[in-house]
Order: sequence, then structure tokens, then C-alpha cells
Amino acid sequence: MKKIALLLSATLLSSLLFAQESKNSNDDGYKFTIIKELPVTSVKNQAKAGTCWDYSGTAFIEAELLRMGKGVYDFSEMFNAYNDYLDRAMAAIRTHGDISFSQGGCFGDLLHVMDNYGLVPEECMRPGVMYRDSLSNHSELSAMTNPMVKAAATSASLQSDSSYQLLALKAIKSVHDVYLGVPPAEFSYNGKKYTPKSFYQSTGLNADDYIQVTAFLHQPLYKTFAVESPDNWRHDPSYNVTLDELLAITDYAIEHGFPVGWDSDVSEQGFRMGSKQGFCVLPATEISSLEGSDMAHWTGMKAKDIQDQAASRPTPQRWVSPEERQLGWDNHETNDDHLMLIYGTAKDQLGNEYYMVKNSWGDYNVYHGMFFCSKAFFRYKTITIMIHKDALSKEMKKKLNIK
Repeated sequence: MKKIALLLSATLLSSLLFAQESKNSNDDGYKFTIIKELPVTSVKNQAKAGTCWDYSGTAFIEAELLRMGKGVYDFSEMFNAYNDYLDRAMAAIRTHGDISFSQGGCFGDLLHVMDNYGLVPEECMRPGVMYRDSLSNHSELSAMTNPMVKAAATSASLQSDSSYQLLALKAIKSVHDVYLGVPPAEFSYNGKKYTPKSFYQSTGLNADDYIQVTAFLHQPLYKTFAVESPDNWRHDPSYNVTLDELLAITDYAIEHGFPVGWDSDVSEQGFRMGSKQGFCVLPATEISSLEGSDMAHWTGMKAKDIQDQAASRPTPQRWVSPEERQLGWDNHETNDDHLMLIYGTAKDQLGNEYYMVKNSWGDYNVYHGMFFCSKAFFRYKTITIMIHKDALSKEMKKKLNIK
């Protein structure tokens, strides 16, 4: 019954999207025509937890299992967060604080957790249950553990128990037990008993099948490197390709039925202006460049006019160069803000192309938690993507030397 309900939820997301598309068809605003849409599970809400890596990574593997014909799964994000937080705490201690301890992370964290600790169903560790809630709130947890990790990381000498285990890590673990719950050693699912590791193995997922891809100029092409983000604390590698190839890889994956994990900057005005309306764009004319310009003089258009125009209806999109993208990363304009799931493609009435994105902020906008991101925005603000290696074309596999 639970699986049926979840399948209906996944179907409902698609139905609501089409209903909204039909509703918008009589408006003057953005009108989207869906080109390709892959099945996904229902939208979740990370609420007051900086665990987008967890929610998006979990959404990704749930979508992967739908692609593989394995049915609908609902995995516990709290199990993933628990194990990753403790790994990160130990890494911070071992590096004397050179690795930051925080709630954030990357797709590699989810792959590492499921490969080393396994997976568990949502009912085994639900968000908020330890403090009488149904949603995550890790604010107090971090307020407790951040100083504990800092004290251990900067200590000249740490005490250990009779089994040579650090007392500091045991103390940090106990706080996570209180706020997130204790991970189950064994549980039943659909009439069978599992451990977290055997449950992961039963799904047919293999963490080694997934790769991350990026496109920067400061590293050699078709090699791997660890993208320099504080949240990439595991130093997980990404394959480096050209910017055009990054989009081509994403398009090829969606066209051939593979979901795409998306790590991006969402602090841009083009994201914020359309957040509630369900779109994310990169207007061709930069708002800041209009003031005092000849165009502004003769058309009477002010910065706010262009901003309002792009916020109310489609406009031509800005197609950045690889050099512009690189500068945005190097000068800290582009930041590793948020991870999401791409599961489709679409166009607006001007012909601008978009990706369909599943977010993890609950039912916060007109599309009930998903939105349309222009490929122009994706081109400029993507940090990395995660895909199954079979989502690559034969030619790209050969370039990257992937079997």
C-alpha cells in the first residue's frame, strides 16, 4: 500500500505540472512546453536543514530506481545525514580543523554513505521525530556539535577509552543520536529482514556507477580533479569537459532516460525573481549595465524595467562564454549553494530552452516544488552534475576513458 501511495504521489507531481501549464496558457507570462519528462518520486522538504546534498542525492537515486524498473522507494535522508555528519566530524578532527564541519555537502557524500553504510527506508529514521516535528531543523543540533568539533579539532591531545576510541567522537555521536535518532542495525521491509548494507545491495544500485562532471578552464580537459568547494570536503573528483560538452552531456542523459543531479549557484537574481513563479532565467541584458547607457537613454528603460520584464515574461537569454563562467567561479560571484535534480526538458514561447528541476523546499511555488531552469542559467551557474556513467555517449566515454 505504501508503494502504491508513493507511486500515486510521483504521478500526481506530473499531473499537477501539466495542470499548471494549461492554466498558464491563457496568461501573458511564461508558457512552457514540455519536451521530455522522466519519472520522479514526490517532492520533499529539507526545511531548516542545510542538507540539500542529501535530499537531492536521495531524490536522484530514487529516480534511478524508477529508471531501472525497480519501483518506488522512499529512503531516509536522516540516516544519510547522520553518517555523513560523523564522517565529517572525524575528518575535521584529523585535519586539525582544516576541513570545515557544517551541514552542507556534495553528491559524493550520498554515494559514500550508501556504499559504506547502506540505505534505510524513510520509516526507519524520519526527520523531526526526536523533537516532536515532521520536518528537519538542524539549527540546535549544529549549535551543539559545531563547538564540540572545533574543540576536538584544535585540542593538543585527545582522550580515548579502553578500546582506543576518541571520547570526543563518542560525545559528538551521542548528540546526533539525540537529535537525529539511532540508525537501525536491522529492520523489516516488505516482510523481509535487512541490515542497512543488505538493503542497499538489494536495490541493485552501485555507487561506482555514478560520476560527476564539470567544465572549468583552470584544469586539463578530460581528466578528473576535485572542484574547489568547501563542501567538497571529501575531495571527490569530477571529470572536466568543455562548457558546450557539459550541456550536451546533460541533454543526452535526459533524452536517453537518465536523471541528472545538479549542483548550482542559486543566489543570482535570475533565480530569485522567478522562485515563486517556478522559473529561473539569465536575461540577455545585464540589469546593472543599463543605468546611464545609450539604450536606457533612447528607450527610457531603467534597470528595474528590464528586471520586471524578465520577471513577468520570457526575454532573450544571455549565453555566457567559458571565460565568463570561469571568472564567476574565481571571483566568488558563483558559489556552491544548492543541489537539486534535473528530470526533463522544456521550451518557453520564445523558444528558450529549459531543464525541469525537482527541488527540496516542499510545495513552495506554483509548480508544487519543481521549476524550469533556462539552459542559459545552467550554463553559467552549474558547479557539477552527477549522472550514471551509462548516460554518456560512446564518444564521450572514449574521451573520458570510461569503460
